[in-house]
Amino acid sequence: MIGLDWASMVGFLGTACIIGAYAYLTLKDAPNPFVLHGTNLLGAALLTISLLVHTNWPSLVLEGFWAAIAIFGIAKAIRTGRKGQEREA
Repeated sequence: MIGLDWASMVGFLGTACIIGAYAYLTLKDAPNPFVLHGTNLLGAALLTISLLVHTNWPSLVLEGFWAAIAIFGIAKAIRTGRKGQEREA
């Protein structure tokens, strides 16, 4: 990838994490919440690093909420002791 700086590369890695987590949620019948929310949290953190260099305030706010929801999901999984969760139809 010519012309991309380190911050953009980190941002692309974060994007890949979030897309991967969404694909995992879609494809897995009983997704492990630690994998799902952990991957989302990592993606949000990597995108935040990129956005601190190439500031885009709406996207930065989005990543803050994305990370907060992921942290809540991890905390909920720890409280309930669930490694897999069933989907509700």
